[in-house]
Amino acid sequence: MHLRTIRIRGFKAFADPIELKLEPGVAVVVGPNGSGKSNVADAIVWAAGSLTPSELRAEKPDDVLFGGSSTRAAADHCEVELLFDNEDGGFGPEIDFSEIAVTRRLVRGGEGQYLVNKAAVRLTDLVELLADVGLGGSMHSIVSQGKVDAVLASRPEDRRHLVEEAAGLGKFKRRKHRAEL
Repeated sequence: MHLRTIRIRGFKAFADPIELKLEPGVAVVVGPNGSGKSNVADAIVWAAGSLTPSELRAEKPDDVLFGGSSTRAAADHCEVELLFDNEDGGFGPEIDFSEIAVTRRLVRGGEGQYLVNKAAVRLTDLVELLADVGLGGSMHSIVSQGKVDAVLASRPEDRRHLVEEAAGLGKFKRRKHRAEL
């Protein structure tokens, strides 16, 4: 299983639709300051279900929408789609699709929508689906700018938490916590 394509429209600096194709392995986004590198990472985290504006370098949910410029109007909605190659069955035997499309949409001043293969799902279901394959806001599978220094300077307990998440133990802890609640 790997993230094959990222489609972004109306999200932060991406007024026009863009499509990024990724090959299997580690993906790194490089470019000059102001080119939108962090916005690509933010788009993935947002589509994976992040509800915390500060994780996205924003103050309120609508801040993820393209804000407009002197030559373009602000976007009234945005959408990010993550297309996963599931030929190897990485999403598990209960999901019998060769491709999994995870989409998040937001309308300015309105509610958002989460879709898996174009079917509406609850945020909880989306987060659990992505956690099962090691992707999610708290899964540390996306390392944004400045996080490397924070990890290196962190306390041993914090580094242990990071290693446990990277090893896939976090999903079991979250399920246990939900069951206890």
